[in-house]
Amino acid sequence: MRNAMICGIAADMAQTISFKASDNTMATPAETAAANRERLVIVEDDPVTRAMIAGYFTDQGFRVEEAETLAEARRVVRKFKPELIFLDVVLPDGDGFELAKELQGFSDAGIIFVTRRDTDIDRIVGLELAGDHYVTKPVNLRDLLARTRSLLRRRKIERETARRSTTVTFGPFMIDLLRRELATINGDPIRLTRGEFDLLAALVDSNGRPLSRDYLIEVVSNRHSEVDARTVDALVARLRRKLLGASEPGVIATVSGIGYKLGIAAERNA
Repeated sequence: MRNAMICGIAADMAQTISFKASDNTMATPAETAAANRERLVIVEDDPVTRAMIAGYFTDQGFRVEEAETLAEARRVVRKFKPELIFLDVVLPDGDGFELAKELQGFSDAGIIFVTRRDTDIDRIVGLELAGDHYVTKPVNLRDLLARTRSLLRRRKIERETARRSTTVTFGPFMIDLLRRELATINGDPIRLTRGEFDLLAALVDSNGRPLSRDYLIEVVSNRHSEVDARTVDALVARLRRKLLGASEPGVIATVSGIGYKLGIAAERNA
């Protein structure tokens, strides 16, 4: 009888341990929800600013990791694989602009510069290099949240579009929307800045439909106050020069009173 009781207790304990072990392998609803939240890395050396932004975006449902130096940011981004990075320009061990360029080699995260450097040159450099937005301190958190959500929505649409067809042929050119590459159909690469590529991709995607300068301002900078029509015109002029090098005039046509359109037919590749 005593042996039977001991065996029964042992069996109950084994069953309990088994249940606990299986529980540990199953994600709870809270864990599943956490895994599906957008991942954000904040690169900021000021602890007060960093804590303020991190707390606010955590409350808004983001998974947040923090870094205060370039070296720490590299490690965190590689491990955490964020959808979005808030990046200060002035950091203890280097320049945020240089890190933004470097990040393009191993991360496809969107970048919003959050910094005290507010000259026009800084804004232009940041947006040309890699930035999707350029926000100056002191930070308006609600404004930053609105920009963040808008950027994440746009990037989601871009990924879905790229999955449908990543390459488009127009005239003697082929653009890869996923890899963000432009080449001639003979395979000769044509190097573009981020702004040039975004503008050309918008024109290609419109397939001959005219796009206004105001719309192209949004495409290039996502913020009216950062880029004006003259910047768009300058980008178009640079694109035309690069495309003319492939002996194809009229790729980008001016539409009087509106803006620009793709001057030749585009075809999505299967």
